[in-house]
Amino acid sequence: MKKKKIALLTGGGDAPGLNAVIYATVRACLNLMDCEVIGYKFGYRGLYNNDYVPLNLETTSGILHKGGTVLYNSNKDNLFDYSVEENGVTVKKDVSDVAVANMKKEGVDVLVVLGGDGTLTSARDFARKGVNVIGVPKTIDNDLPSTESTFGFDTAVNIVVENLGRLHTTAESHHRVMVVEVMGRSAGWIALHAGIAGSADVILIPEIPYSLDGIVAKINQRNAMGKPFSIVVVTEGASEKGGSAVVAKIVEDSPDSTRFGGIAGYIANQLESRVQNEVRHCVLGHIQRGGETSPADRLLSARYGVRAAELINEGKFGNMVCLRNGQMEYVSLEDVIGDAKVSTSGSKLVDPNGELVKVAKSLGISFADA
Repeated sequence: MKKKKIALLTGGGDAPGLNAVIYATVRACLNLMDCEVIGYKFGYRGLYNNDYVPLNLETTSGILHKGGTVLYNSNKDNLFDYSVEENGVTVKKDVSDVAVANMKKEGVDVLVVLGGDGTLTSARDFARKGVNVIGVPKTIDNDLPSTESTFGFDTAVNIVVENLGRLHTTAESHHRVMVVEVMGRSAGWIALHAGIAGSADVILIPEIPYSLDGIVAKINQRNAMGKPFSIVVVTEGASEKGGSAVVAKIVEDSPDSTRFGGIAGYIANQLESRVQNEVRHCVLGHIQRGGETSPADRLLSARYGVRAAELINEGKFGNMVCLRNGQMEYVSLEDVIGDAKVSTSGSKLVDPNGELVKVAKSLGISFADA
Protein backbone atom coordinates (compact mmCIF):
# COMPACT_ATOMS: atom_id res chain seq x y z
CA MET A 1 0.00 0.00 0.00
CA LYS A 2 1.24 3.46 -0.92
CA LYS A 3 2.36 5.56 2.03
CA LYS A 4 0.00 8.51 2.52
CA LYS A 5 1.49 11.93 1.73
CA ILE A 6 0.21 14.98 3.58
CA ALA A 7 1.01 18.60 2.77
CA LEU A 8 0.66 21.68 4.98
CA LEU A 9 0.67 25.37 4.15
CA THR A 10 0.19 28.57 6.14
CA GLY A 11 -1.51 31.53 4.45
CA GLY A 12 -2.57 35.08 5.28
CA GLY A 13 -0.92 37.01 8.09
CA ASP A 14 1.35 35.32 10.60
CA ALA A 15 0.05 34.44 14.06
CA PRO A 16 1.63 33.03 17.21
CA GLY A 17 0.78 29.34 17.32
CA LEU A 18 1.22 28.50 13.64
CA ASN A 19 4.46 26.66 14.38
CA ALA A 20 2.79 24.86 17.26
CA VAL A 21 0.01 23.65 14.93
CA ILE A 22 2.62 22.47 12.42
CA TYR A 23 4.53 20.73 15.22
CA ALA A 24 1.41 18.97 16.52
CA THR A 25 -0.01 18.04 13.12
CA VAL A 26 3.25 16.48 11.95
CA ARG A 27 3.74 14.45 15.11
CA ALA A 28 0.13 13.31 15.29
CA CYS A 29 0.14 12.30 11.61
CA LEU A 30 3.34 10.31 12.04
CA ASN A 31 1.98 8.57 15.13
CA LEU A 32 -1.48 7.86 13.72
CA MET A 33 -0.58 6.91 10.17
CA ASP A 34 2.19 5.54 8.01
CA CYS A 35 2.73 8.76 6.12
CA GLU A 36 5.09 11.40 4.78
CA VAL A 37 4.54 15.09 5.51
CA ILE A 38 5.73 18.10 3.51
CA GLY A 39 5.15 21.84 3.83
CA TYR A 40 4.62 24.29 0.99
CA LYS A 41 6.53 27.56 1.49
CA PHE A 42 4.88 31.00 1.33
CA GLY A 43 1.34 29.65 1.34
CA TYR A 44 -0.40 29.10 -1.98
CA ARG A 45 2.56 30.62 -3.83
CA GLY A 46 4.59 27.57 -2.84
CA LEU A 47 1.81 25.33 -4.05
CA TYR A 48 1.87 27.10 -7.43
CA ASN A 49 5.68 26.96 -7.67
CA ASN A 50 5.87 23.43 -6.21
CA ASP A 51 8.23 24.80 -3.57
CA TYR A 52 8.15 22.61 -0.48
CA VAL A 53 10.24 21.25 2.38
CA PRO A 54 10.05 17.96 4.30
CA LEU A 55 8.27 18.09 7.65
CA ASN A 56 9.37 15.42 10.08
CA LEU A 57 10.52 15.00 13.67
CA GLU A 58 13.88 16.56 12.89
CA THR A 59 12.73 19.58 10.84
CA THR A 60 9.99 20.49 13.32
CA SER A 61 12.04 19.96 16.46
CA GLY A 62 12.15 23.02 18.71
CA ILE A 63 9.46 25.06 16.92
CA LEU A 64 6.57 24.59 19.39
CA HIS A 65 7.22 27.84 21.25
CA LYS A 66 8.34 29.99 18.32
CA GLY A 67 6.18 32.72 16.83
CA GLY A 68 5.72 33.14 13.09
CA THR A 69 5.81 30.13 10.81
CA VAL A 70 8.70 28.05 9.52
CA LEU A 71 6.74 27.67 6.27
CA TYR A 72 6.51 31.46 5.81
CA ASN A 73 3.38 33.38 4.88
CA SER A 74 1.88 35.28 2.00
CA ASN A 75 -1.47 37.09 2.01
CA LYS A 76 -1.56 38.08 -1.66
CA ASP A 77 -1.53 34.77 -3.54
CA ASN A 78 -5.05 33.67 -4.44
CA LEU A 79 -4.47 30.98 -7.07
CA PHE A 80 -8.03 31.39 -8.31
CA ASP A 81 -7.22 35.02 -9.16
CA TYR A 82 -3.44 35.06 -9.49
CA SER A 83 -1.19 37.70 -11.05
CA VAL A 84 0.83 36.31 -13.96
CA GLU A 85 2.77 38.00 -16.73
CA GLU A 86 1.69 37.45 -20.31
CA ASN A 87 3.42 39.25 -23.18
CA GLY A 88 4.91 41.74 -20.77
CA VAL A 89 1.55 42.54 -19.18
CA THR A 90 0.41 41.47 -15.71
CA VAL A 91 -3.01 39.83 -15.79
CA LYS A 92 -5.19 37.95 -13.31
CA LYS A 93 -5.83 34.27 -14.05
CA ASP A 94 -7.19 31.15 -12.40
CA VAL A 95 -4.07 28.99 -12.02
CA SER A 96 -5.54 26.56 -9.52
CA ASP A 97 -5.18 23.68 -11.99
CA VAL A 98 -1.40 24.18 -11.85
CA ALA A 99 -1.53 23.67 -8.08
CA VAL A 100 -3.69 20.56 -8.42
CA ALA A 101 -1.27 19.18 -11.01
CA ASN A 102 1.68 19.85 -8.69
CA MET A 103 -0.01 17.95 -5.87
CA LYS A 104 -0.74 15.02 -8.17
CA LYS A 105 2.84 15.07 -9.42
CA GLU A 106 4.17 14.87 -5.85
CA GLY A 107 1.57 12.29 -4.81
CA VAL A 108 -0.05 14.54 -2.20
CA ASP A 109 -3.15 12.88 -0.76
CA VAL A 110 -4.28 15.56 1.70
CA LEU A 111 -3.75 19.32 1.94
CA VAL A 112 -3.93 20.90 5.40
CA VAL A 113 -4.51 24.66 5.18
CA LEU A 114 -3.83 26.97 8.12
CA GLY A 115 -5.33 30.41 7.58
CA GLY A 116 -8.12 32.96 7.88
CA ASP A 117 -11.05 33.95 5.69
CA GLY A 118 -9.22 34.40 2.39
CA THR A 119 -6.97 31.37 2.81
CA LEU A 120 -9.87 29.13 3.83
CA THR A 121 -12.00 30.38 0.93
CA SER A 122 -9.36 29.03 -1.42
CA ALA A 123 -9.24 25.83 0.66
CA ARG A 124 -12.96 25.40 0.08
CA ASP A 125 -12.48 26.04 -3.64
CA PHE A 126 -9.75 23.40 -3.84
CA ALA A 127 -12.07 20.98 -2.04
CA ARG A 128 -14.65 21.67 -4.75
CA LYS A 129 -12.01 20.67 -7.32
CA GLY A 130 -11.65 17.27 -5.65
CA VAL A 131 -8.66 17.95 -3.37
CA ASN A 132 -8.81 16.33 0.06
CA VAL A 133 -8.62 19.42 2.28
CA ILE A 134 -8.57 19.99 6.03
CA GLY A 135 -8.77 23.58 7.29
CA VAL A 136 -7.41 25.05 10.52
CA PRO A 137 -8.65 28.57 11.43
CA LYS A 138 -6.08 31.25 12.23
CA THR A 139 -6.38 34.86 13.38
CA ILE A 140 -5.13 36.84 16.36
CA ASP A 141 -8.35 38.89 16.16
CA ASN A 142 -10.51 36.03 17.49
CA ASP A 143 -13.33 37.14 15.17
CA LEU A 144 -14.21 33.86 13.41
CA PRO A 145 -17.81 32.87 14.25
CA SER A 146 -17.25 29.18 13.53
CA THR A 147 -14.91 28.63 16.48
CA GLU A 148 -14.90 29.80 20.09
CA SER A 149 -11.25 30.75 20.17
CA THR A 150 -8.35 31.01 17.74
CA PHE A 151 -4.69 30.50 18.52
CA GLY A 152 -2.63 33.68 18.58
CA PHE A 153 -5.29 35.68 20.38
CA ASP A 154 -4.04 34.90 23.88
CA THR A 155 -0.46 35.76 22.91
CA ALA A 156 -1.56 39.07 21.38
CA VAL A 157 -3.52 39.97 24.52
CA ASN A 158 -0.53 39.11 26.72
CA ILE A 159 1.73 41.34 24.62
CA VAL A 160 -0.69 44.27 24.79
CA VAL A 161 -1.12 43.88 28.56
CA GLU A 162 2.66 43.82 29.05
CA ASN A 163 3.04 47.01 27.01
CA LEU A 164 0.18 48.73 28.83
CA GLY A 165 2.05 48.07 32.06
CA ARG A 166 5.12 49.77 30.64
CA LEU A 167 3.09 52.71 29.35
CA HIS A 168 1.38 53.13 32.71
CA THR A 169 4.65 54.00 34.43
CA THR A 170 5.72 56.62 31.91
CA ALA A 171 2.20 58.07 31.74
CA GLU A 172 2.07 58.43 35.52
CA SER A 173 5.57 59.93 35.67
CA HIS A 174 4.70 62.71 33.20
CA HIS A 175 0.96 63.05 33.95
CA ARG A 176 0.22 62.17 30.34
CA VAL A 177 -2.62 60.60 28.46
CA MET A 178 -1.42 57.63 26.41
CA VAL A 179 -3.58 56.52 23.47
CA VAL A 180 -2.63 52.97 22.51
CA GLU A 181 -3.72 51.49 19.17
CA VAL A 182 -4.08 47.70 18.96
CA MET A 183 -4.99 45.25 16.21
CA GLY A 184 -8.37 43.64 15.64
CA ARG A 185 -9.68 45.21 12.43
CA SER A 186 -13.44 45.53 12.97
CA ALA A 187 -13.59 43.38 16.10
CA GLY A 188 -12.69 44.70 19.53
CA TRP A 189 -11.70 41.49 21.31
CA ILE A 190 -8.02 42.31 21.79
CA ALA A 191 -8.71 45.83 23.07
CA LEU A 192 -11.49 44.60 25.37
CA HIS A 193 -9.55 41.72 26.94
CA ALA A 194 -6.25 43.59 27.19
CA GLY A 195 -7.93 46.80 28.34
CA ILE A 196 -9.57 45.06 31.28
CA ALA A 197 -6.49 43.00 32.18
CA GLY A 198 -4.15 45.98 31.67
CA SER A 199 -6.15 48.48 33.76
CA ALA A 200 -7.06 50.82 30.92
CA ASP A 201 -9.22 53.82 31.72
CA VAL A 202 -10.92 54.04 28.34
CA ILE A 203 -11.53 51.24 25.82
CA LEU A 204 -12.65 52.12 22.32
CA ILE A 205 -13.89 49.30 20.09
CA PRO A 206 -15.59 49.21 16.66
CA GLU A 207 -18.77 47.72 18.11
CA ILE A 208 -19.36 50.78 20.34
CA PRO A 209 -18.86 54.11 18.50
CA TYR A 210 -17.21 56.66 20.77
CA SER A 211 -17.54 60.40 21.31
CA LEU A 212 -14.58 62.66 21.95
CA ASP A 213 -16.58 64.31 24.72
CA GLY A 214 -16.85 60.94 26.43
CA ILE A 215 -13.07 60.45 26.38
CA VAL A 216 -12.51 64.00 27.67
CA ALA A 217 -15.04 63.47 30.47
CA LYS A 218 -13.21 60.37 31.70
CA ILE A 219 -9.80 62.07 31.60
CA ASN A 220 -11.15 65.10 33.48
CA GLN A 221 -12.80 62.83 36.03
CA ARG A 222 -9.50 61.11 36.73
CA ASN A 223 -7.68 64.45 36.97
CA ALA A 224 -10.24 65.64 39.55
CA MET A 225 -9.65 62.42 41.54
CA GLY A 226 -5.93 63.14 41.76
CA LYS A 227 -5.08 60.70 38.96
CA PRO A 228 -3.64 63.10 36.36
CA PHE A 229 -2.81 60.40 33.79
CA SER A 230 -4.93 58.05 31.69
CA ILE A 231 -4.57 55.06 29.38
CA VAL A 232 -6.85 54.86 26.33
CA VAL A 233 -6.85 51.56 24.39
CA VAL A 234 -8.35 51.72 20.91
CA THR A 235 -8.93 49.06 18.26
CA GLU A 236 -7.55 50.05 14.86
CA GLY A 237 -11.03 49.83 13.31
CA ALA A 238 -12.87 51.91 15.94
CA SER A 239 -14.84 54.95 14.82
CA GLU A 240 -16.36 58.10 16.26
CA LYS A 241 -20.15 58.41 16.44
CA GLY A 242 -21.37 59.42 13.02
CA GLY A 243 -17.92 58.80 11.54
CA SER A 244 -15.99 55.96 9.98
CA ALA A 245 -12.82 54.02 10.72
CA VAL A 246 -9.48 55.61 9.88
CA VAL A 247 -7.96 53.90 6.84
CA ALA A 248 -4.16 53.83 6.61
CA LYS A 249 -4.02 52.57 3.01
CA ILE A 250 -5.62 50.40 0.38
CA VAL A 251 -3.65 47.39 -0.83
CA GLU A 252 -5.23 46.56 -4.17
CA ASP A 253 -3.66 43.12 -4.65
CA SER A 254 -4.64 41.83 -1.22
CA PRO A 255 -7.88 39.99 -0.40
CA ASP A 256 -8.06 42.18 2.71
CA SER A 257 -7.41 45.41 0.85
CA THR A 258 -8.53 47.93 3.49
CA ARG A 259 -5.83 48.46 6.10
CA PHE A 260 -6.98 50.36 9.18
CA GLY A 261 -4.50 52.49 11.08
CA GLY A 262 -3.93 55.95 12.47
CA ILE A 263 -6.85 56.15 14.87
CA ALA A 264 -4.58 56.60 17.92
CA GLY A 265 -2.82 59.57 16.34
CA TYR A 266 -6.13 61.05 15.27
CA ILE A 267 -7.58 60.83 18.77
CA ALA A 268 -4.38 62.15 20.38
CA ASN A 269 -4.43 65.20 18.12
CA GLN A 270 -8.08 65.86 18.94
CA LEU A 271 -7.47 65.57 22.68
CA GLU A 272 -4.49 67.95 22.79
CA SER A 273 -6.68 71.06 22.86
CA ARG A 274 -9.36 69.53 25.07
CA VAL A 275 -7.48 68.34 28.16
CA GLN A 276 -4.81 69.81 30.42
CA ASN A 277 -2.57 66.76 30.09
CA GLU A 278 0.08 66.14 27.50
CA VAL A 279 -1.15 63.49 25.08
CA ARG A 280 0.96 60.86 23.35
CA HIS A 281 -0.02 57.97 21.13
CA CYS A 282 1.52 54.56 20.56
CA VAL A 283 0.77 52.02 17.82
CA LEU A 284 1.72 48.50 18.91
CA GLY A 285 1.24 47.11 15.42
CA HIS A 286 3.05 43.92 14.50
CA ILE A 287 4.62 43.64 17.96
CA GLN A 288 1.35 41.86 18.79
CA ARG A 289 2.15 39.11 16.28
CA GLY A 290 5.78 38.52 17.21
CA GLY A 291 7.83 36.74 19.84
CA GLU A 292 7.21 33.49 21.66
CA THR A 293 3.79 31.87 21.68
CA SER A 294 2.03 31.90 25.06
CA PRO A 295 1.59 28.56 26.87
CA ALA A 296 -2.20 28.81 26.45
CA ASP A 297 -1.83 29.25 22.68
CA ARG A 298 0.68 26.39 22.48
CA LEU A 299 -1.85 24.13 24.15
CA LEU A 300 -4.72 25.31 21.93
CA SER A 301 -2.54 24.93 18.82
CA ALA A 302 -1.62 21.39 19.82
CA ARG A 303 -5.30 20.56 20.10
CA TYR A 304 -6.01 22.02 16.66
CA GLY A 305 -3.09 20.14 15.11
CA VAL A 306 -3.97 16.78 16.63
CA ARG A 307 -7.62 17.11 15.63
CA ALA A 308 -6.57 17.93 12.05
CA ALA A 309 -4.51 14.73 11.99
CA GLU A 310 -7.45 12.76 13.38
CA LEU A 311 -9.74 14.08 10.64
CA ILE A 312 -7.19 12.98 8.04
CA ASN A 313 -7.01 9.53 9.60
CA GLU A 314 -10.83 9.34 9.64
CA GLY A 315 -11.11 10.53 6.03
CA LYS A 316 -13.31 13.48 6.95
CA PHE A 317 -12.17 15.90 4.26
CA GLY A 318 -13.65 19.23 3.26
CA ASN A 319 -13.89 20.24 6.90
CA MET A 320 -12.32 22.78 9.26
CA VAL A 321 -11.28 22.05 12.82
CA CYS A 322 -13.11 24.21 15.35
CA LEU A 323 -13.52 24.65 19.10
CA ARG A 324 -17.10 24.32 20.31
CA ASN A 325 -18.31 23.99 23.89
CA GLY A 326 -14.71 23.49 24.93
CA GLN A 327 -14.26 20.48 22.64
CA MET A 328 -12.32 20.12 19.38
CA GLU A 329 -14.87 19.42 16.67
CA TYR A 330 -15.18 20.14 12.95
CA VAL A 331 -17.44 22.01 10.56
CA SER A 332 -17.79 21.87 6.79
CA LEU A 333 -15.76 24.44 4.87
CA GLU A 334 -18.93 25.06 2.88
CA ASP A 335 -20.69 26.15 6.07
CA VAL A 336 -17.75 28.29 7.18
CA ILE A 337 -17.24 30.11 3.88
CA GLY A 338 -20.36 29.49 1.81
CA ASP A 339 -20.82 31.25 -1.51
CA ALA A 340 -21.11 34.78 -0.14
CA LYS A 341 -18.07 37.02 0.06
CA VAL A 342 -16.70 36.96 3.59
CA SER A 343 -17.12 40.38 5.19
CA THR A 344 -17.16 42.08 8.54
CA SER A 345 -20.87 41.32 8.84
CA GLY A 346 -19.95 37.65 9.06
CA SER A 347 -17.40 38.15 11.83
CA LYS A 348 -17.76 37.32 15.51
CA LEU A 349 -18.03 40.74 17.11
CA VAL A 350 -18.13 41.99 20.68
CA ASP A 351 -21.64 42.25 22.09
CA PRO A 352 -22.03 45.86 23.33
CA ASN A 353 -24.38 44.51 26.01
CA GLY A 354 -22.31 41.41 26.75
CA GLU A 355 -20.77 40.31 30.02
CA LEU A 356 -17.24 41.60 29.38
CA VAL A 357 -18.46 45.08 28.46
CA LYS A 358 -20.54 45.11 31.65
CA VAL A 359 -17.53 43.91 33.66
CA ALA A 360 -15.40 46.73 32.23
CA LYS A 361 -18.03 49.35 33.00
CA SER A 362 -18.46 48.01 36.54
CA LEU A 363 -14.69 48.48 37.01
CA GLY A 364 -15.06 52.12 36.02
CA ILE A 365 -13.68 51.75 32.49
CA SER A 366 -15.30 54.08 29.99
CA PHE A 367 -16.28 53.24 26.41
CA ALA A 368 -16.85 56.96 25.75
CA ASP A 369 -20.34 56.15 24.48
CA ALA A 370 -22.33 58.27 26.92
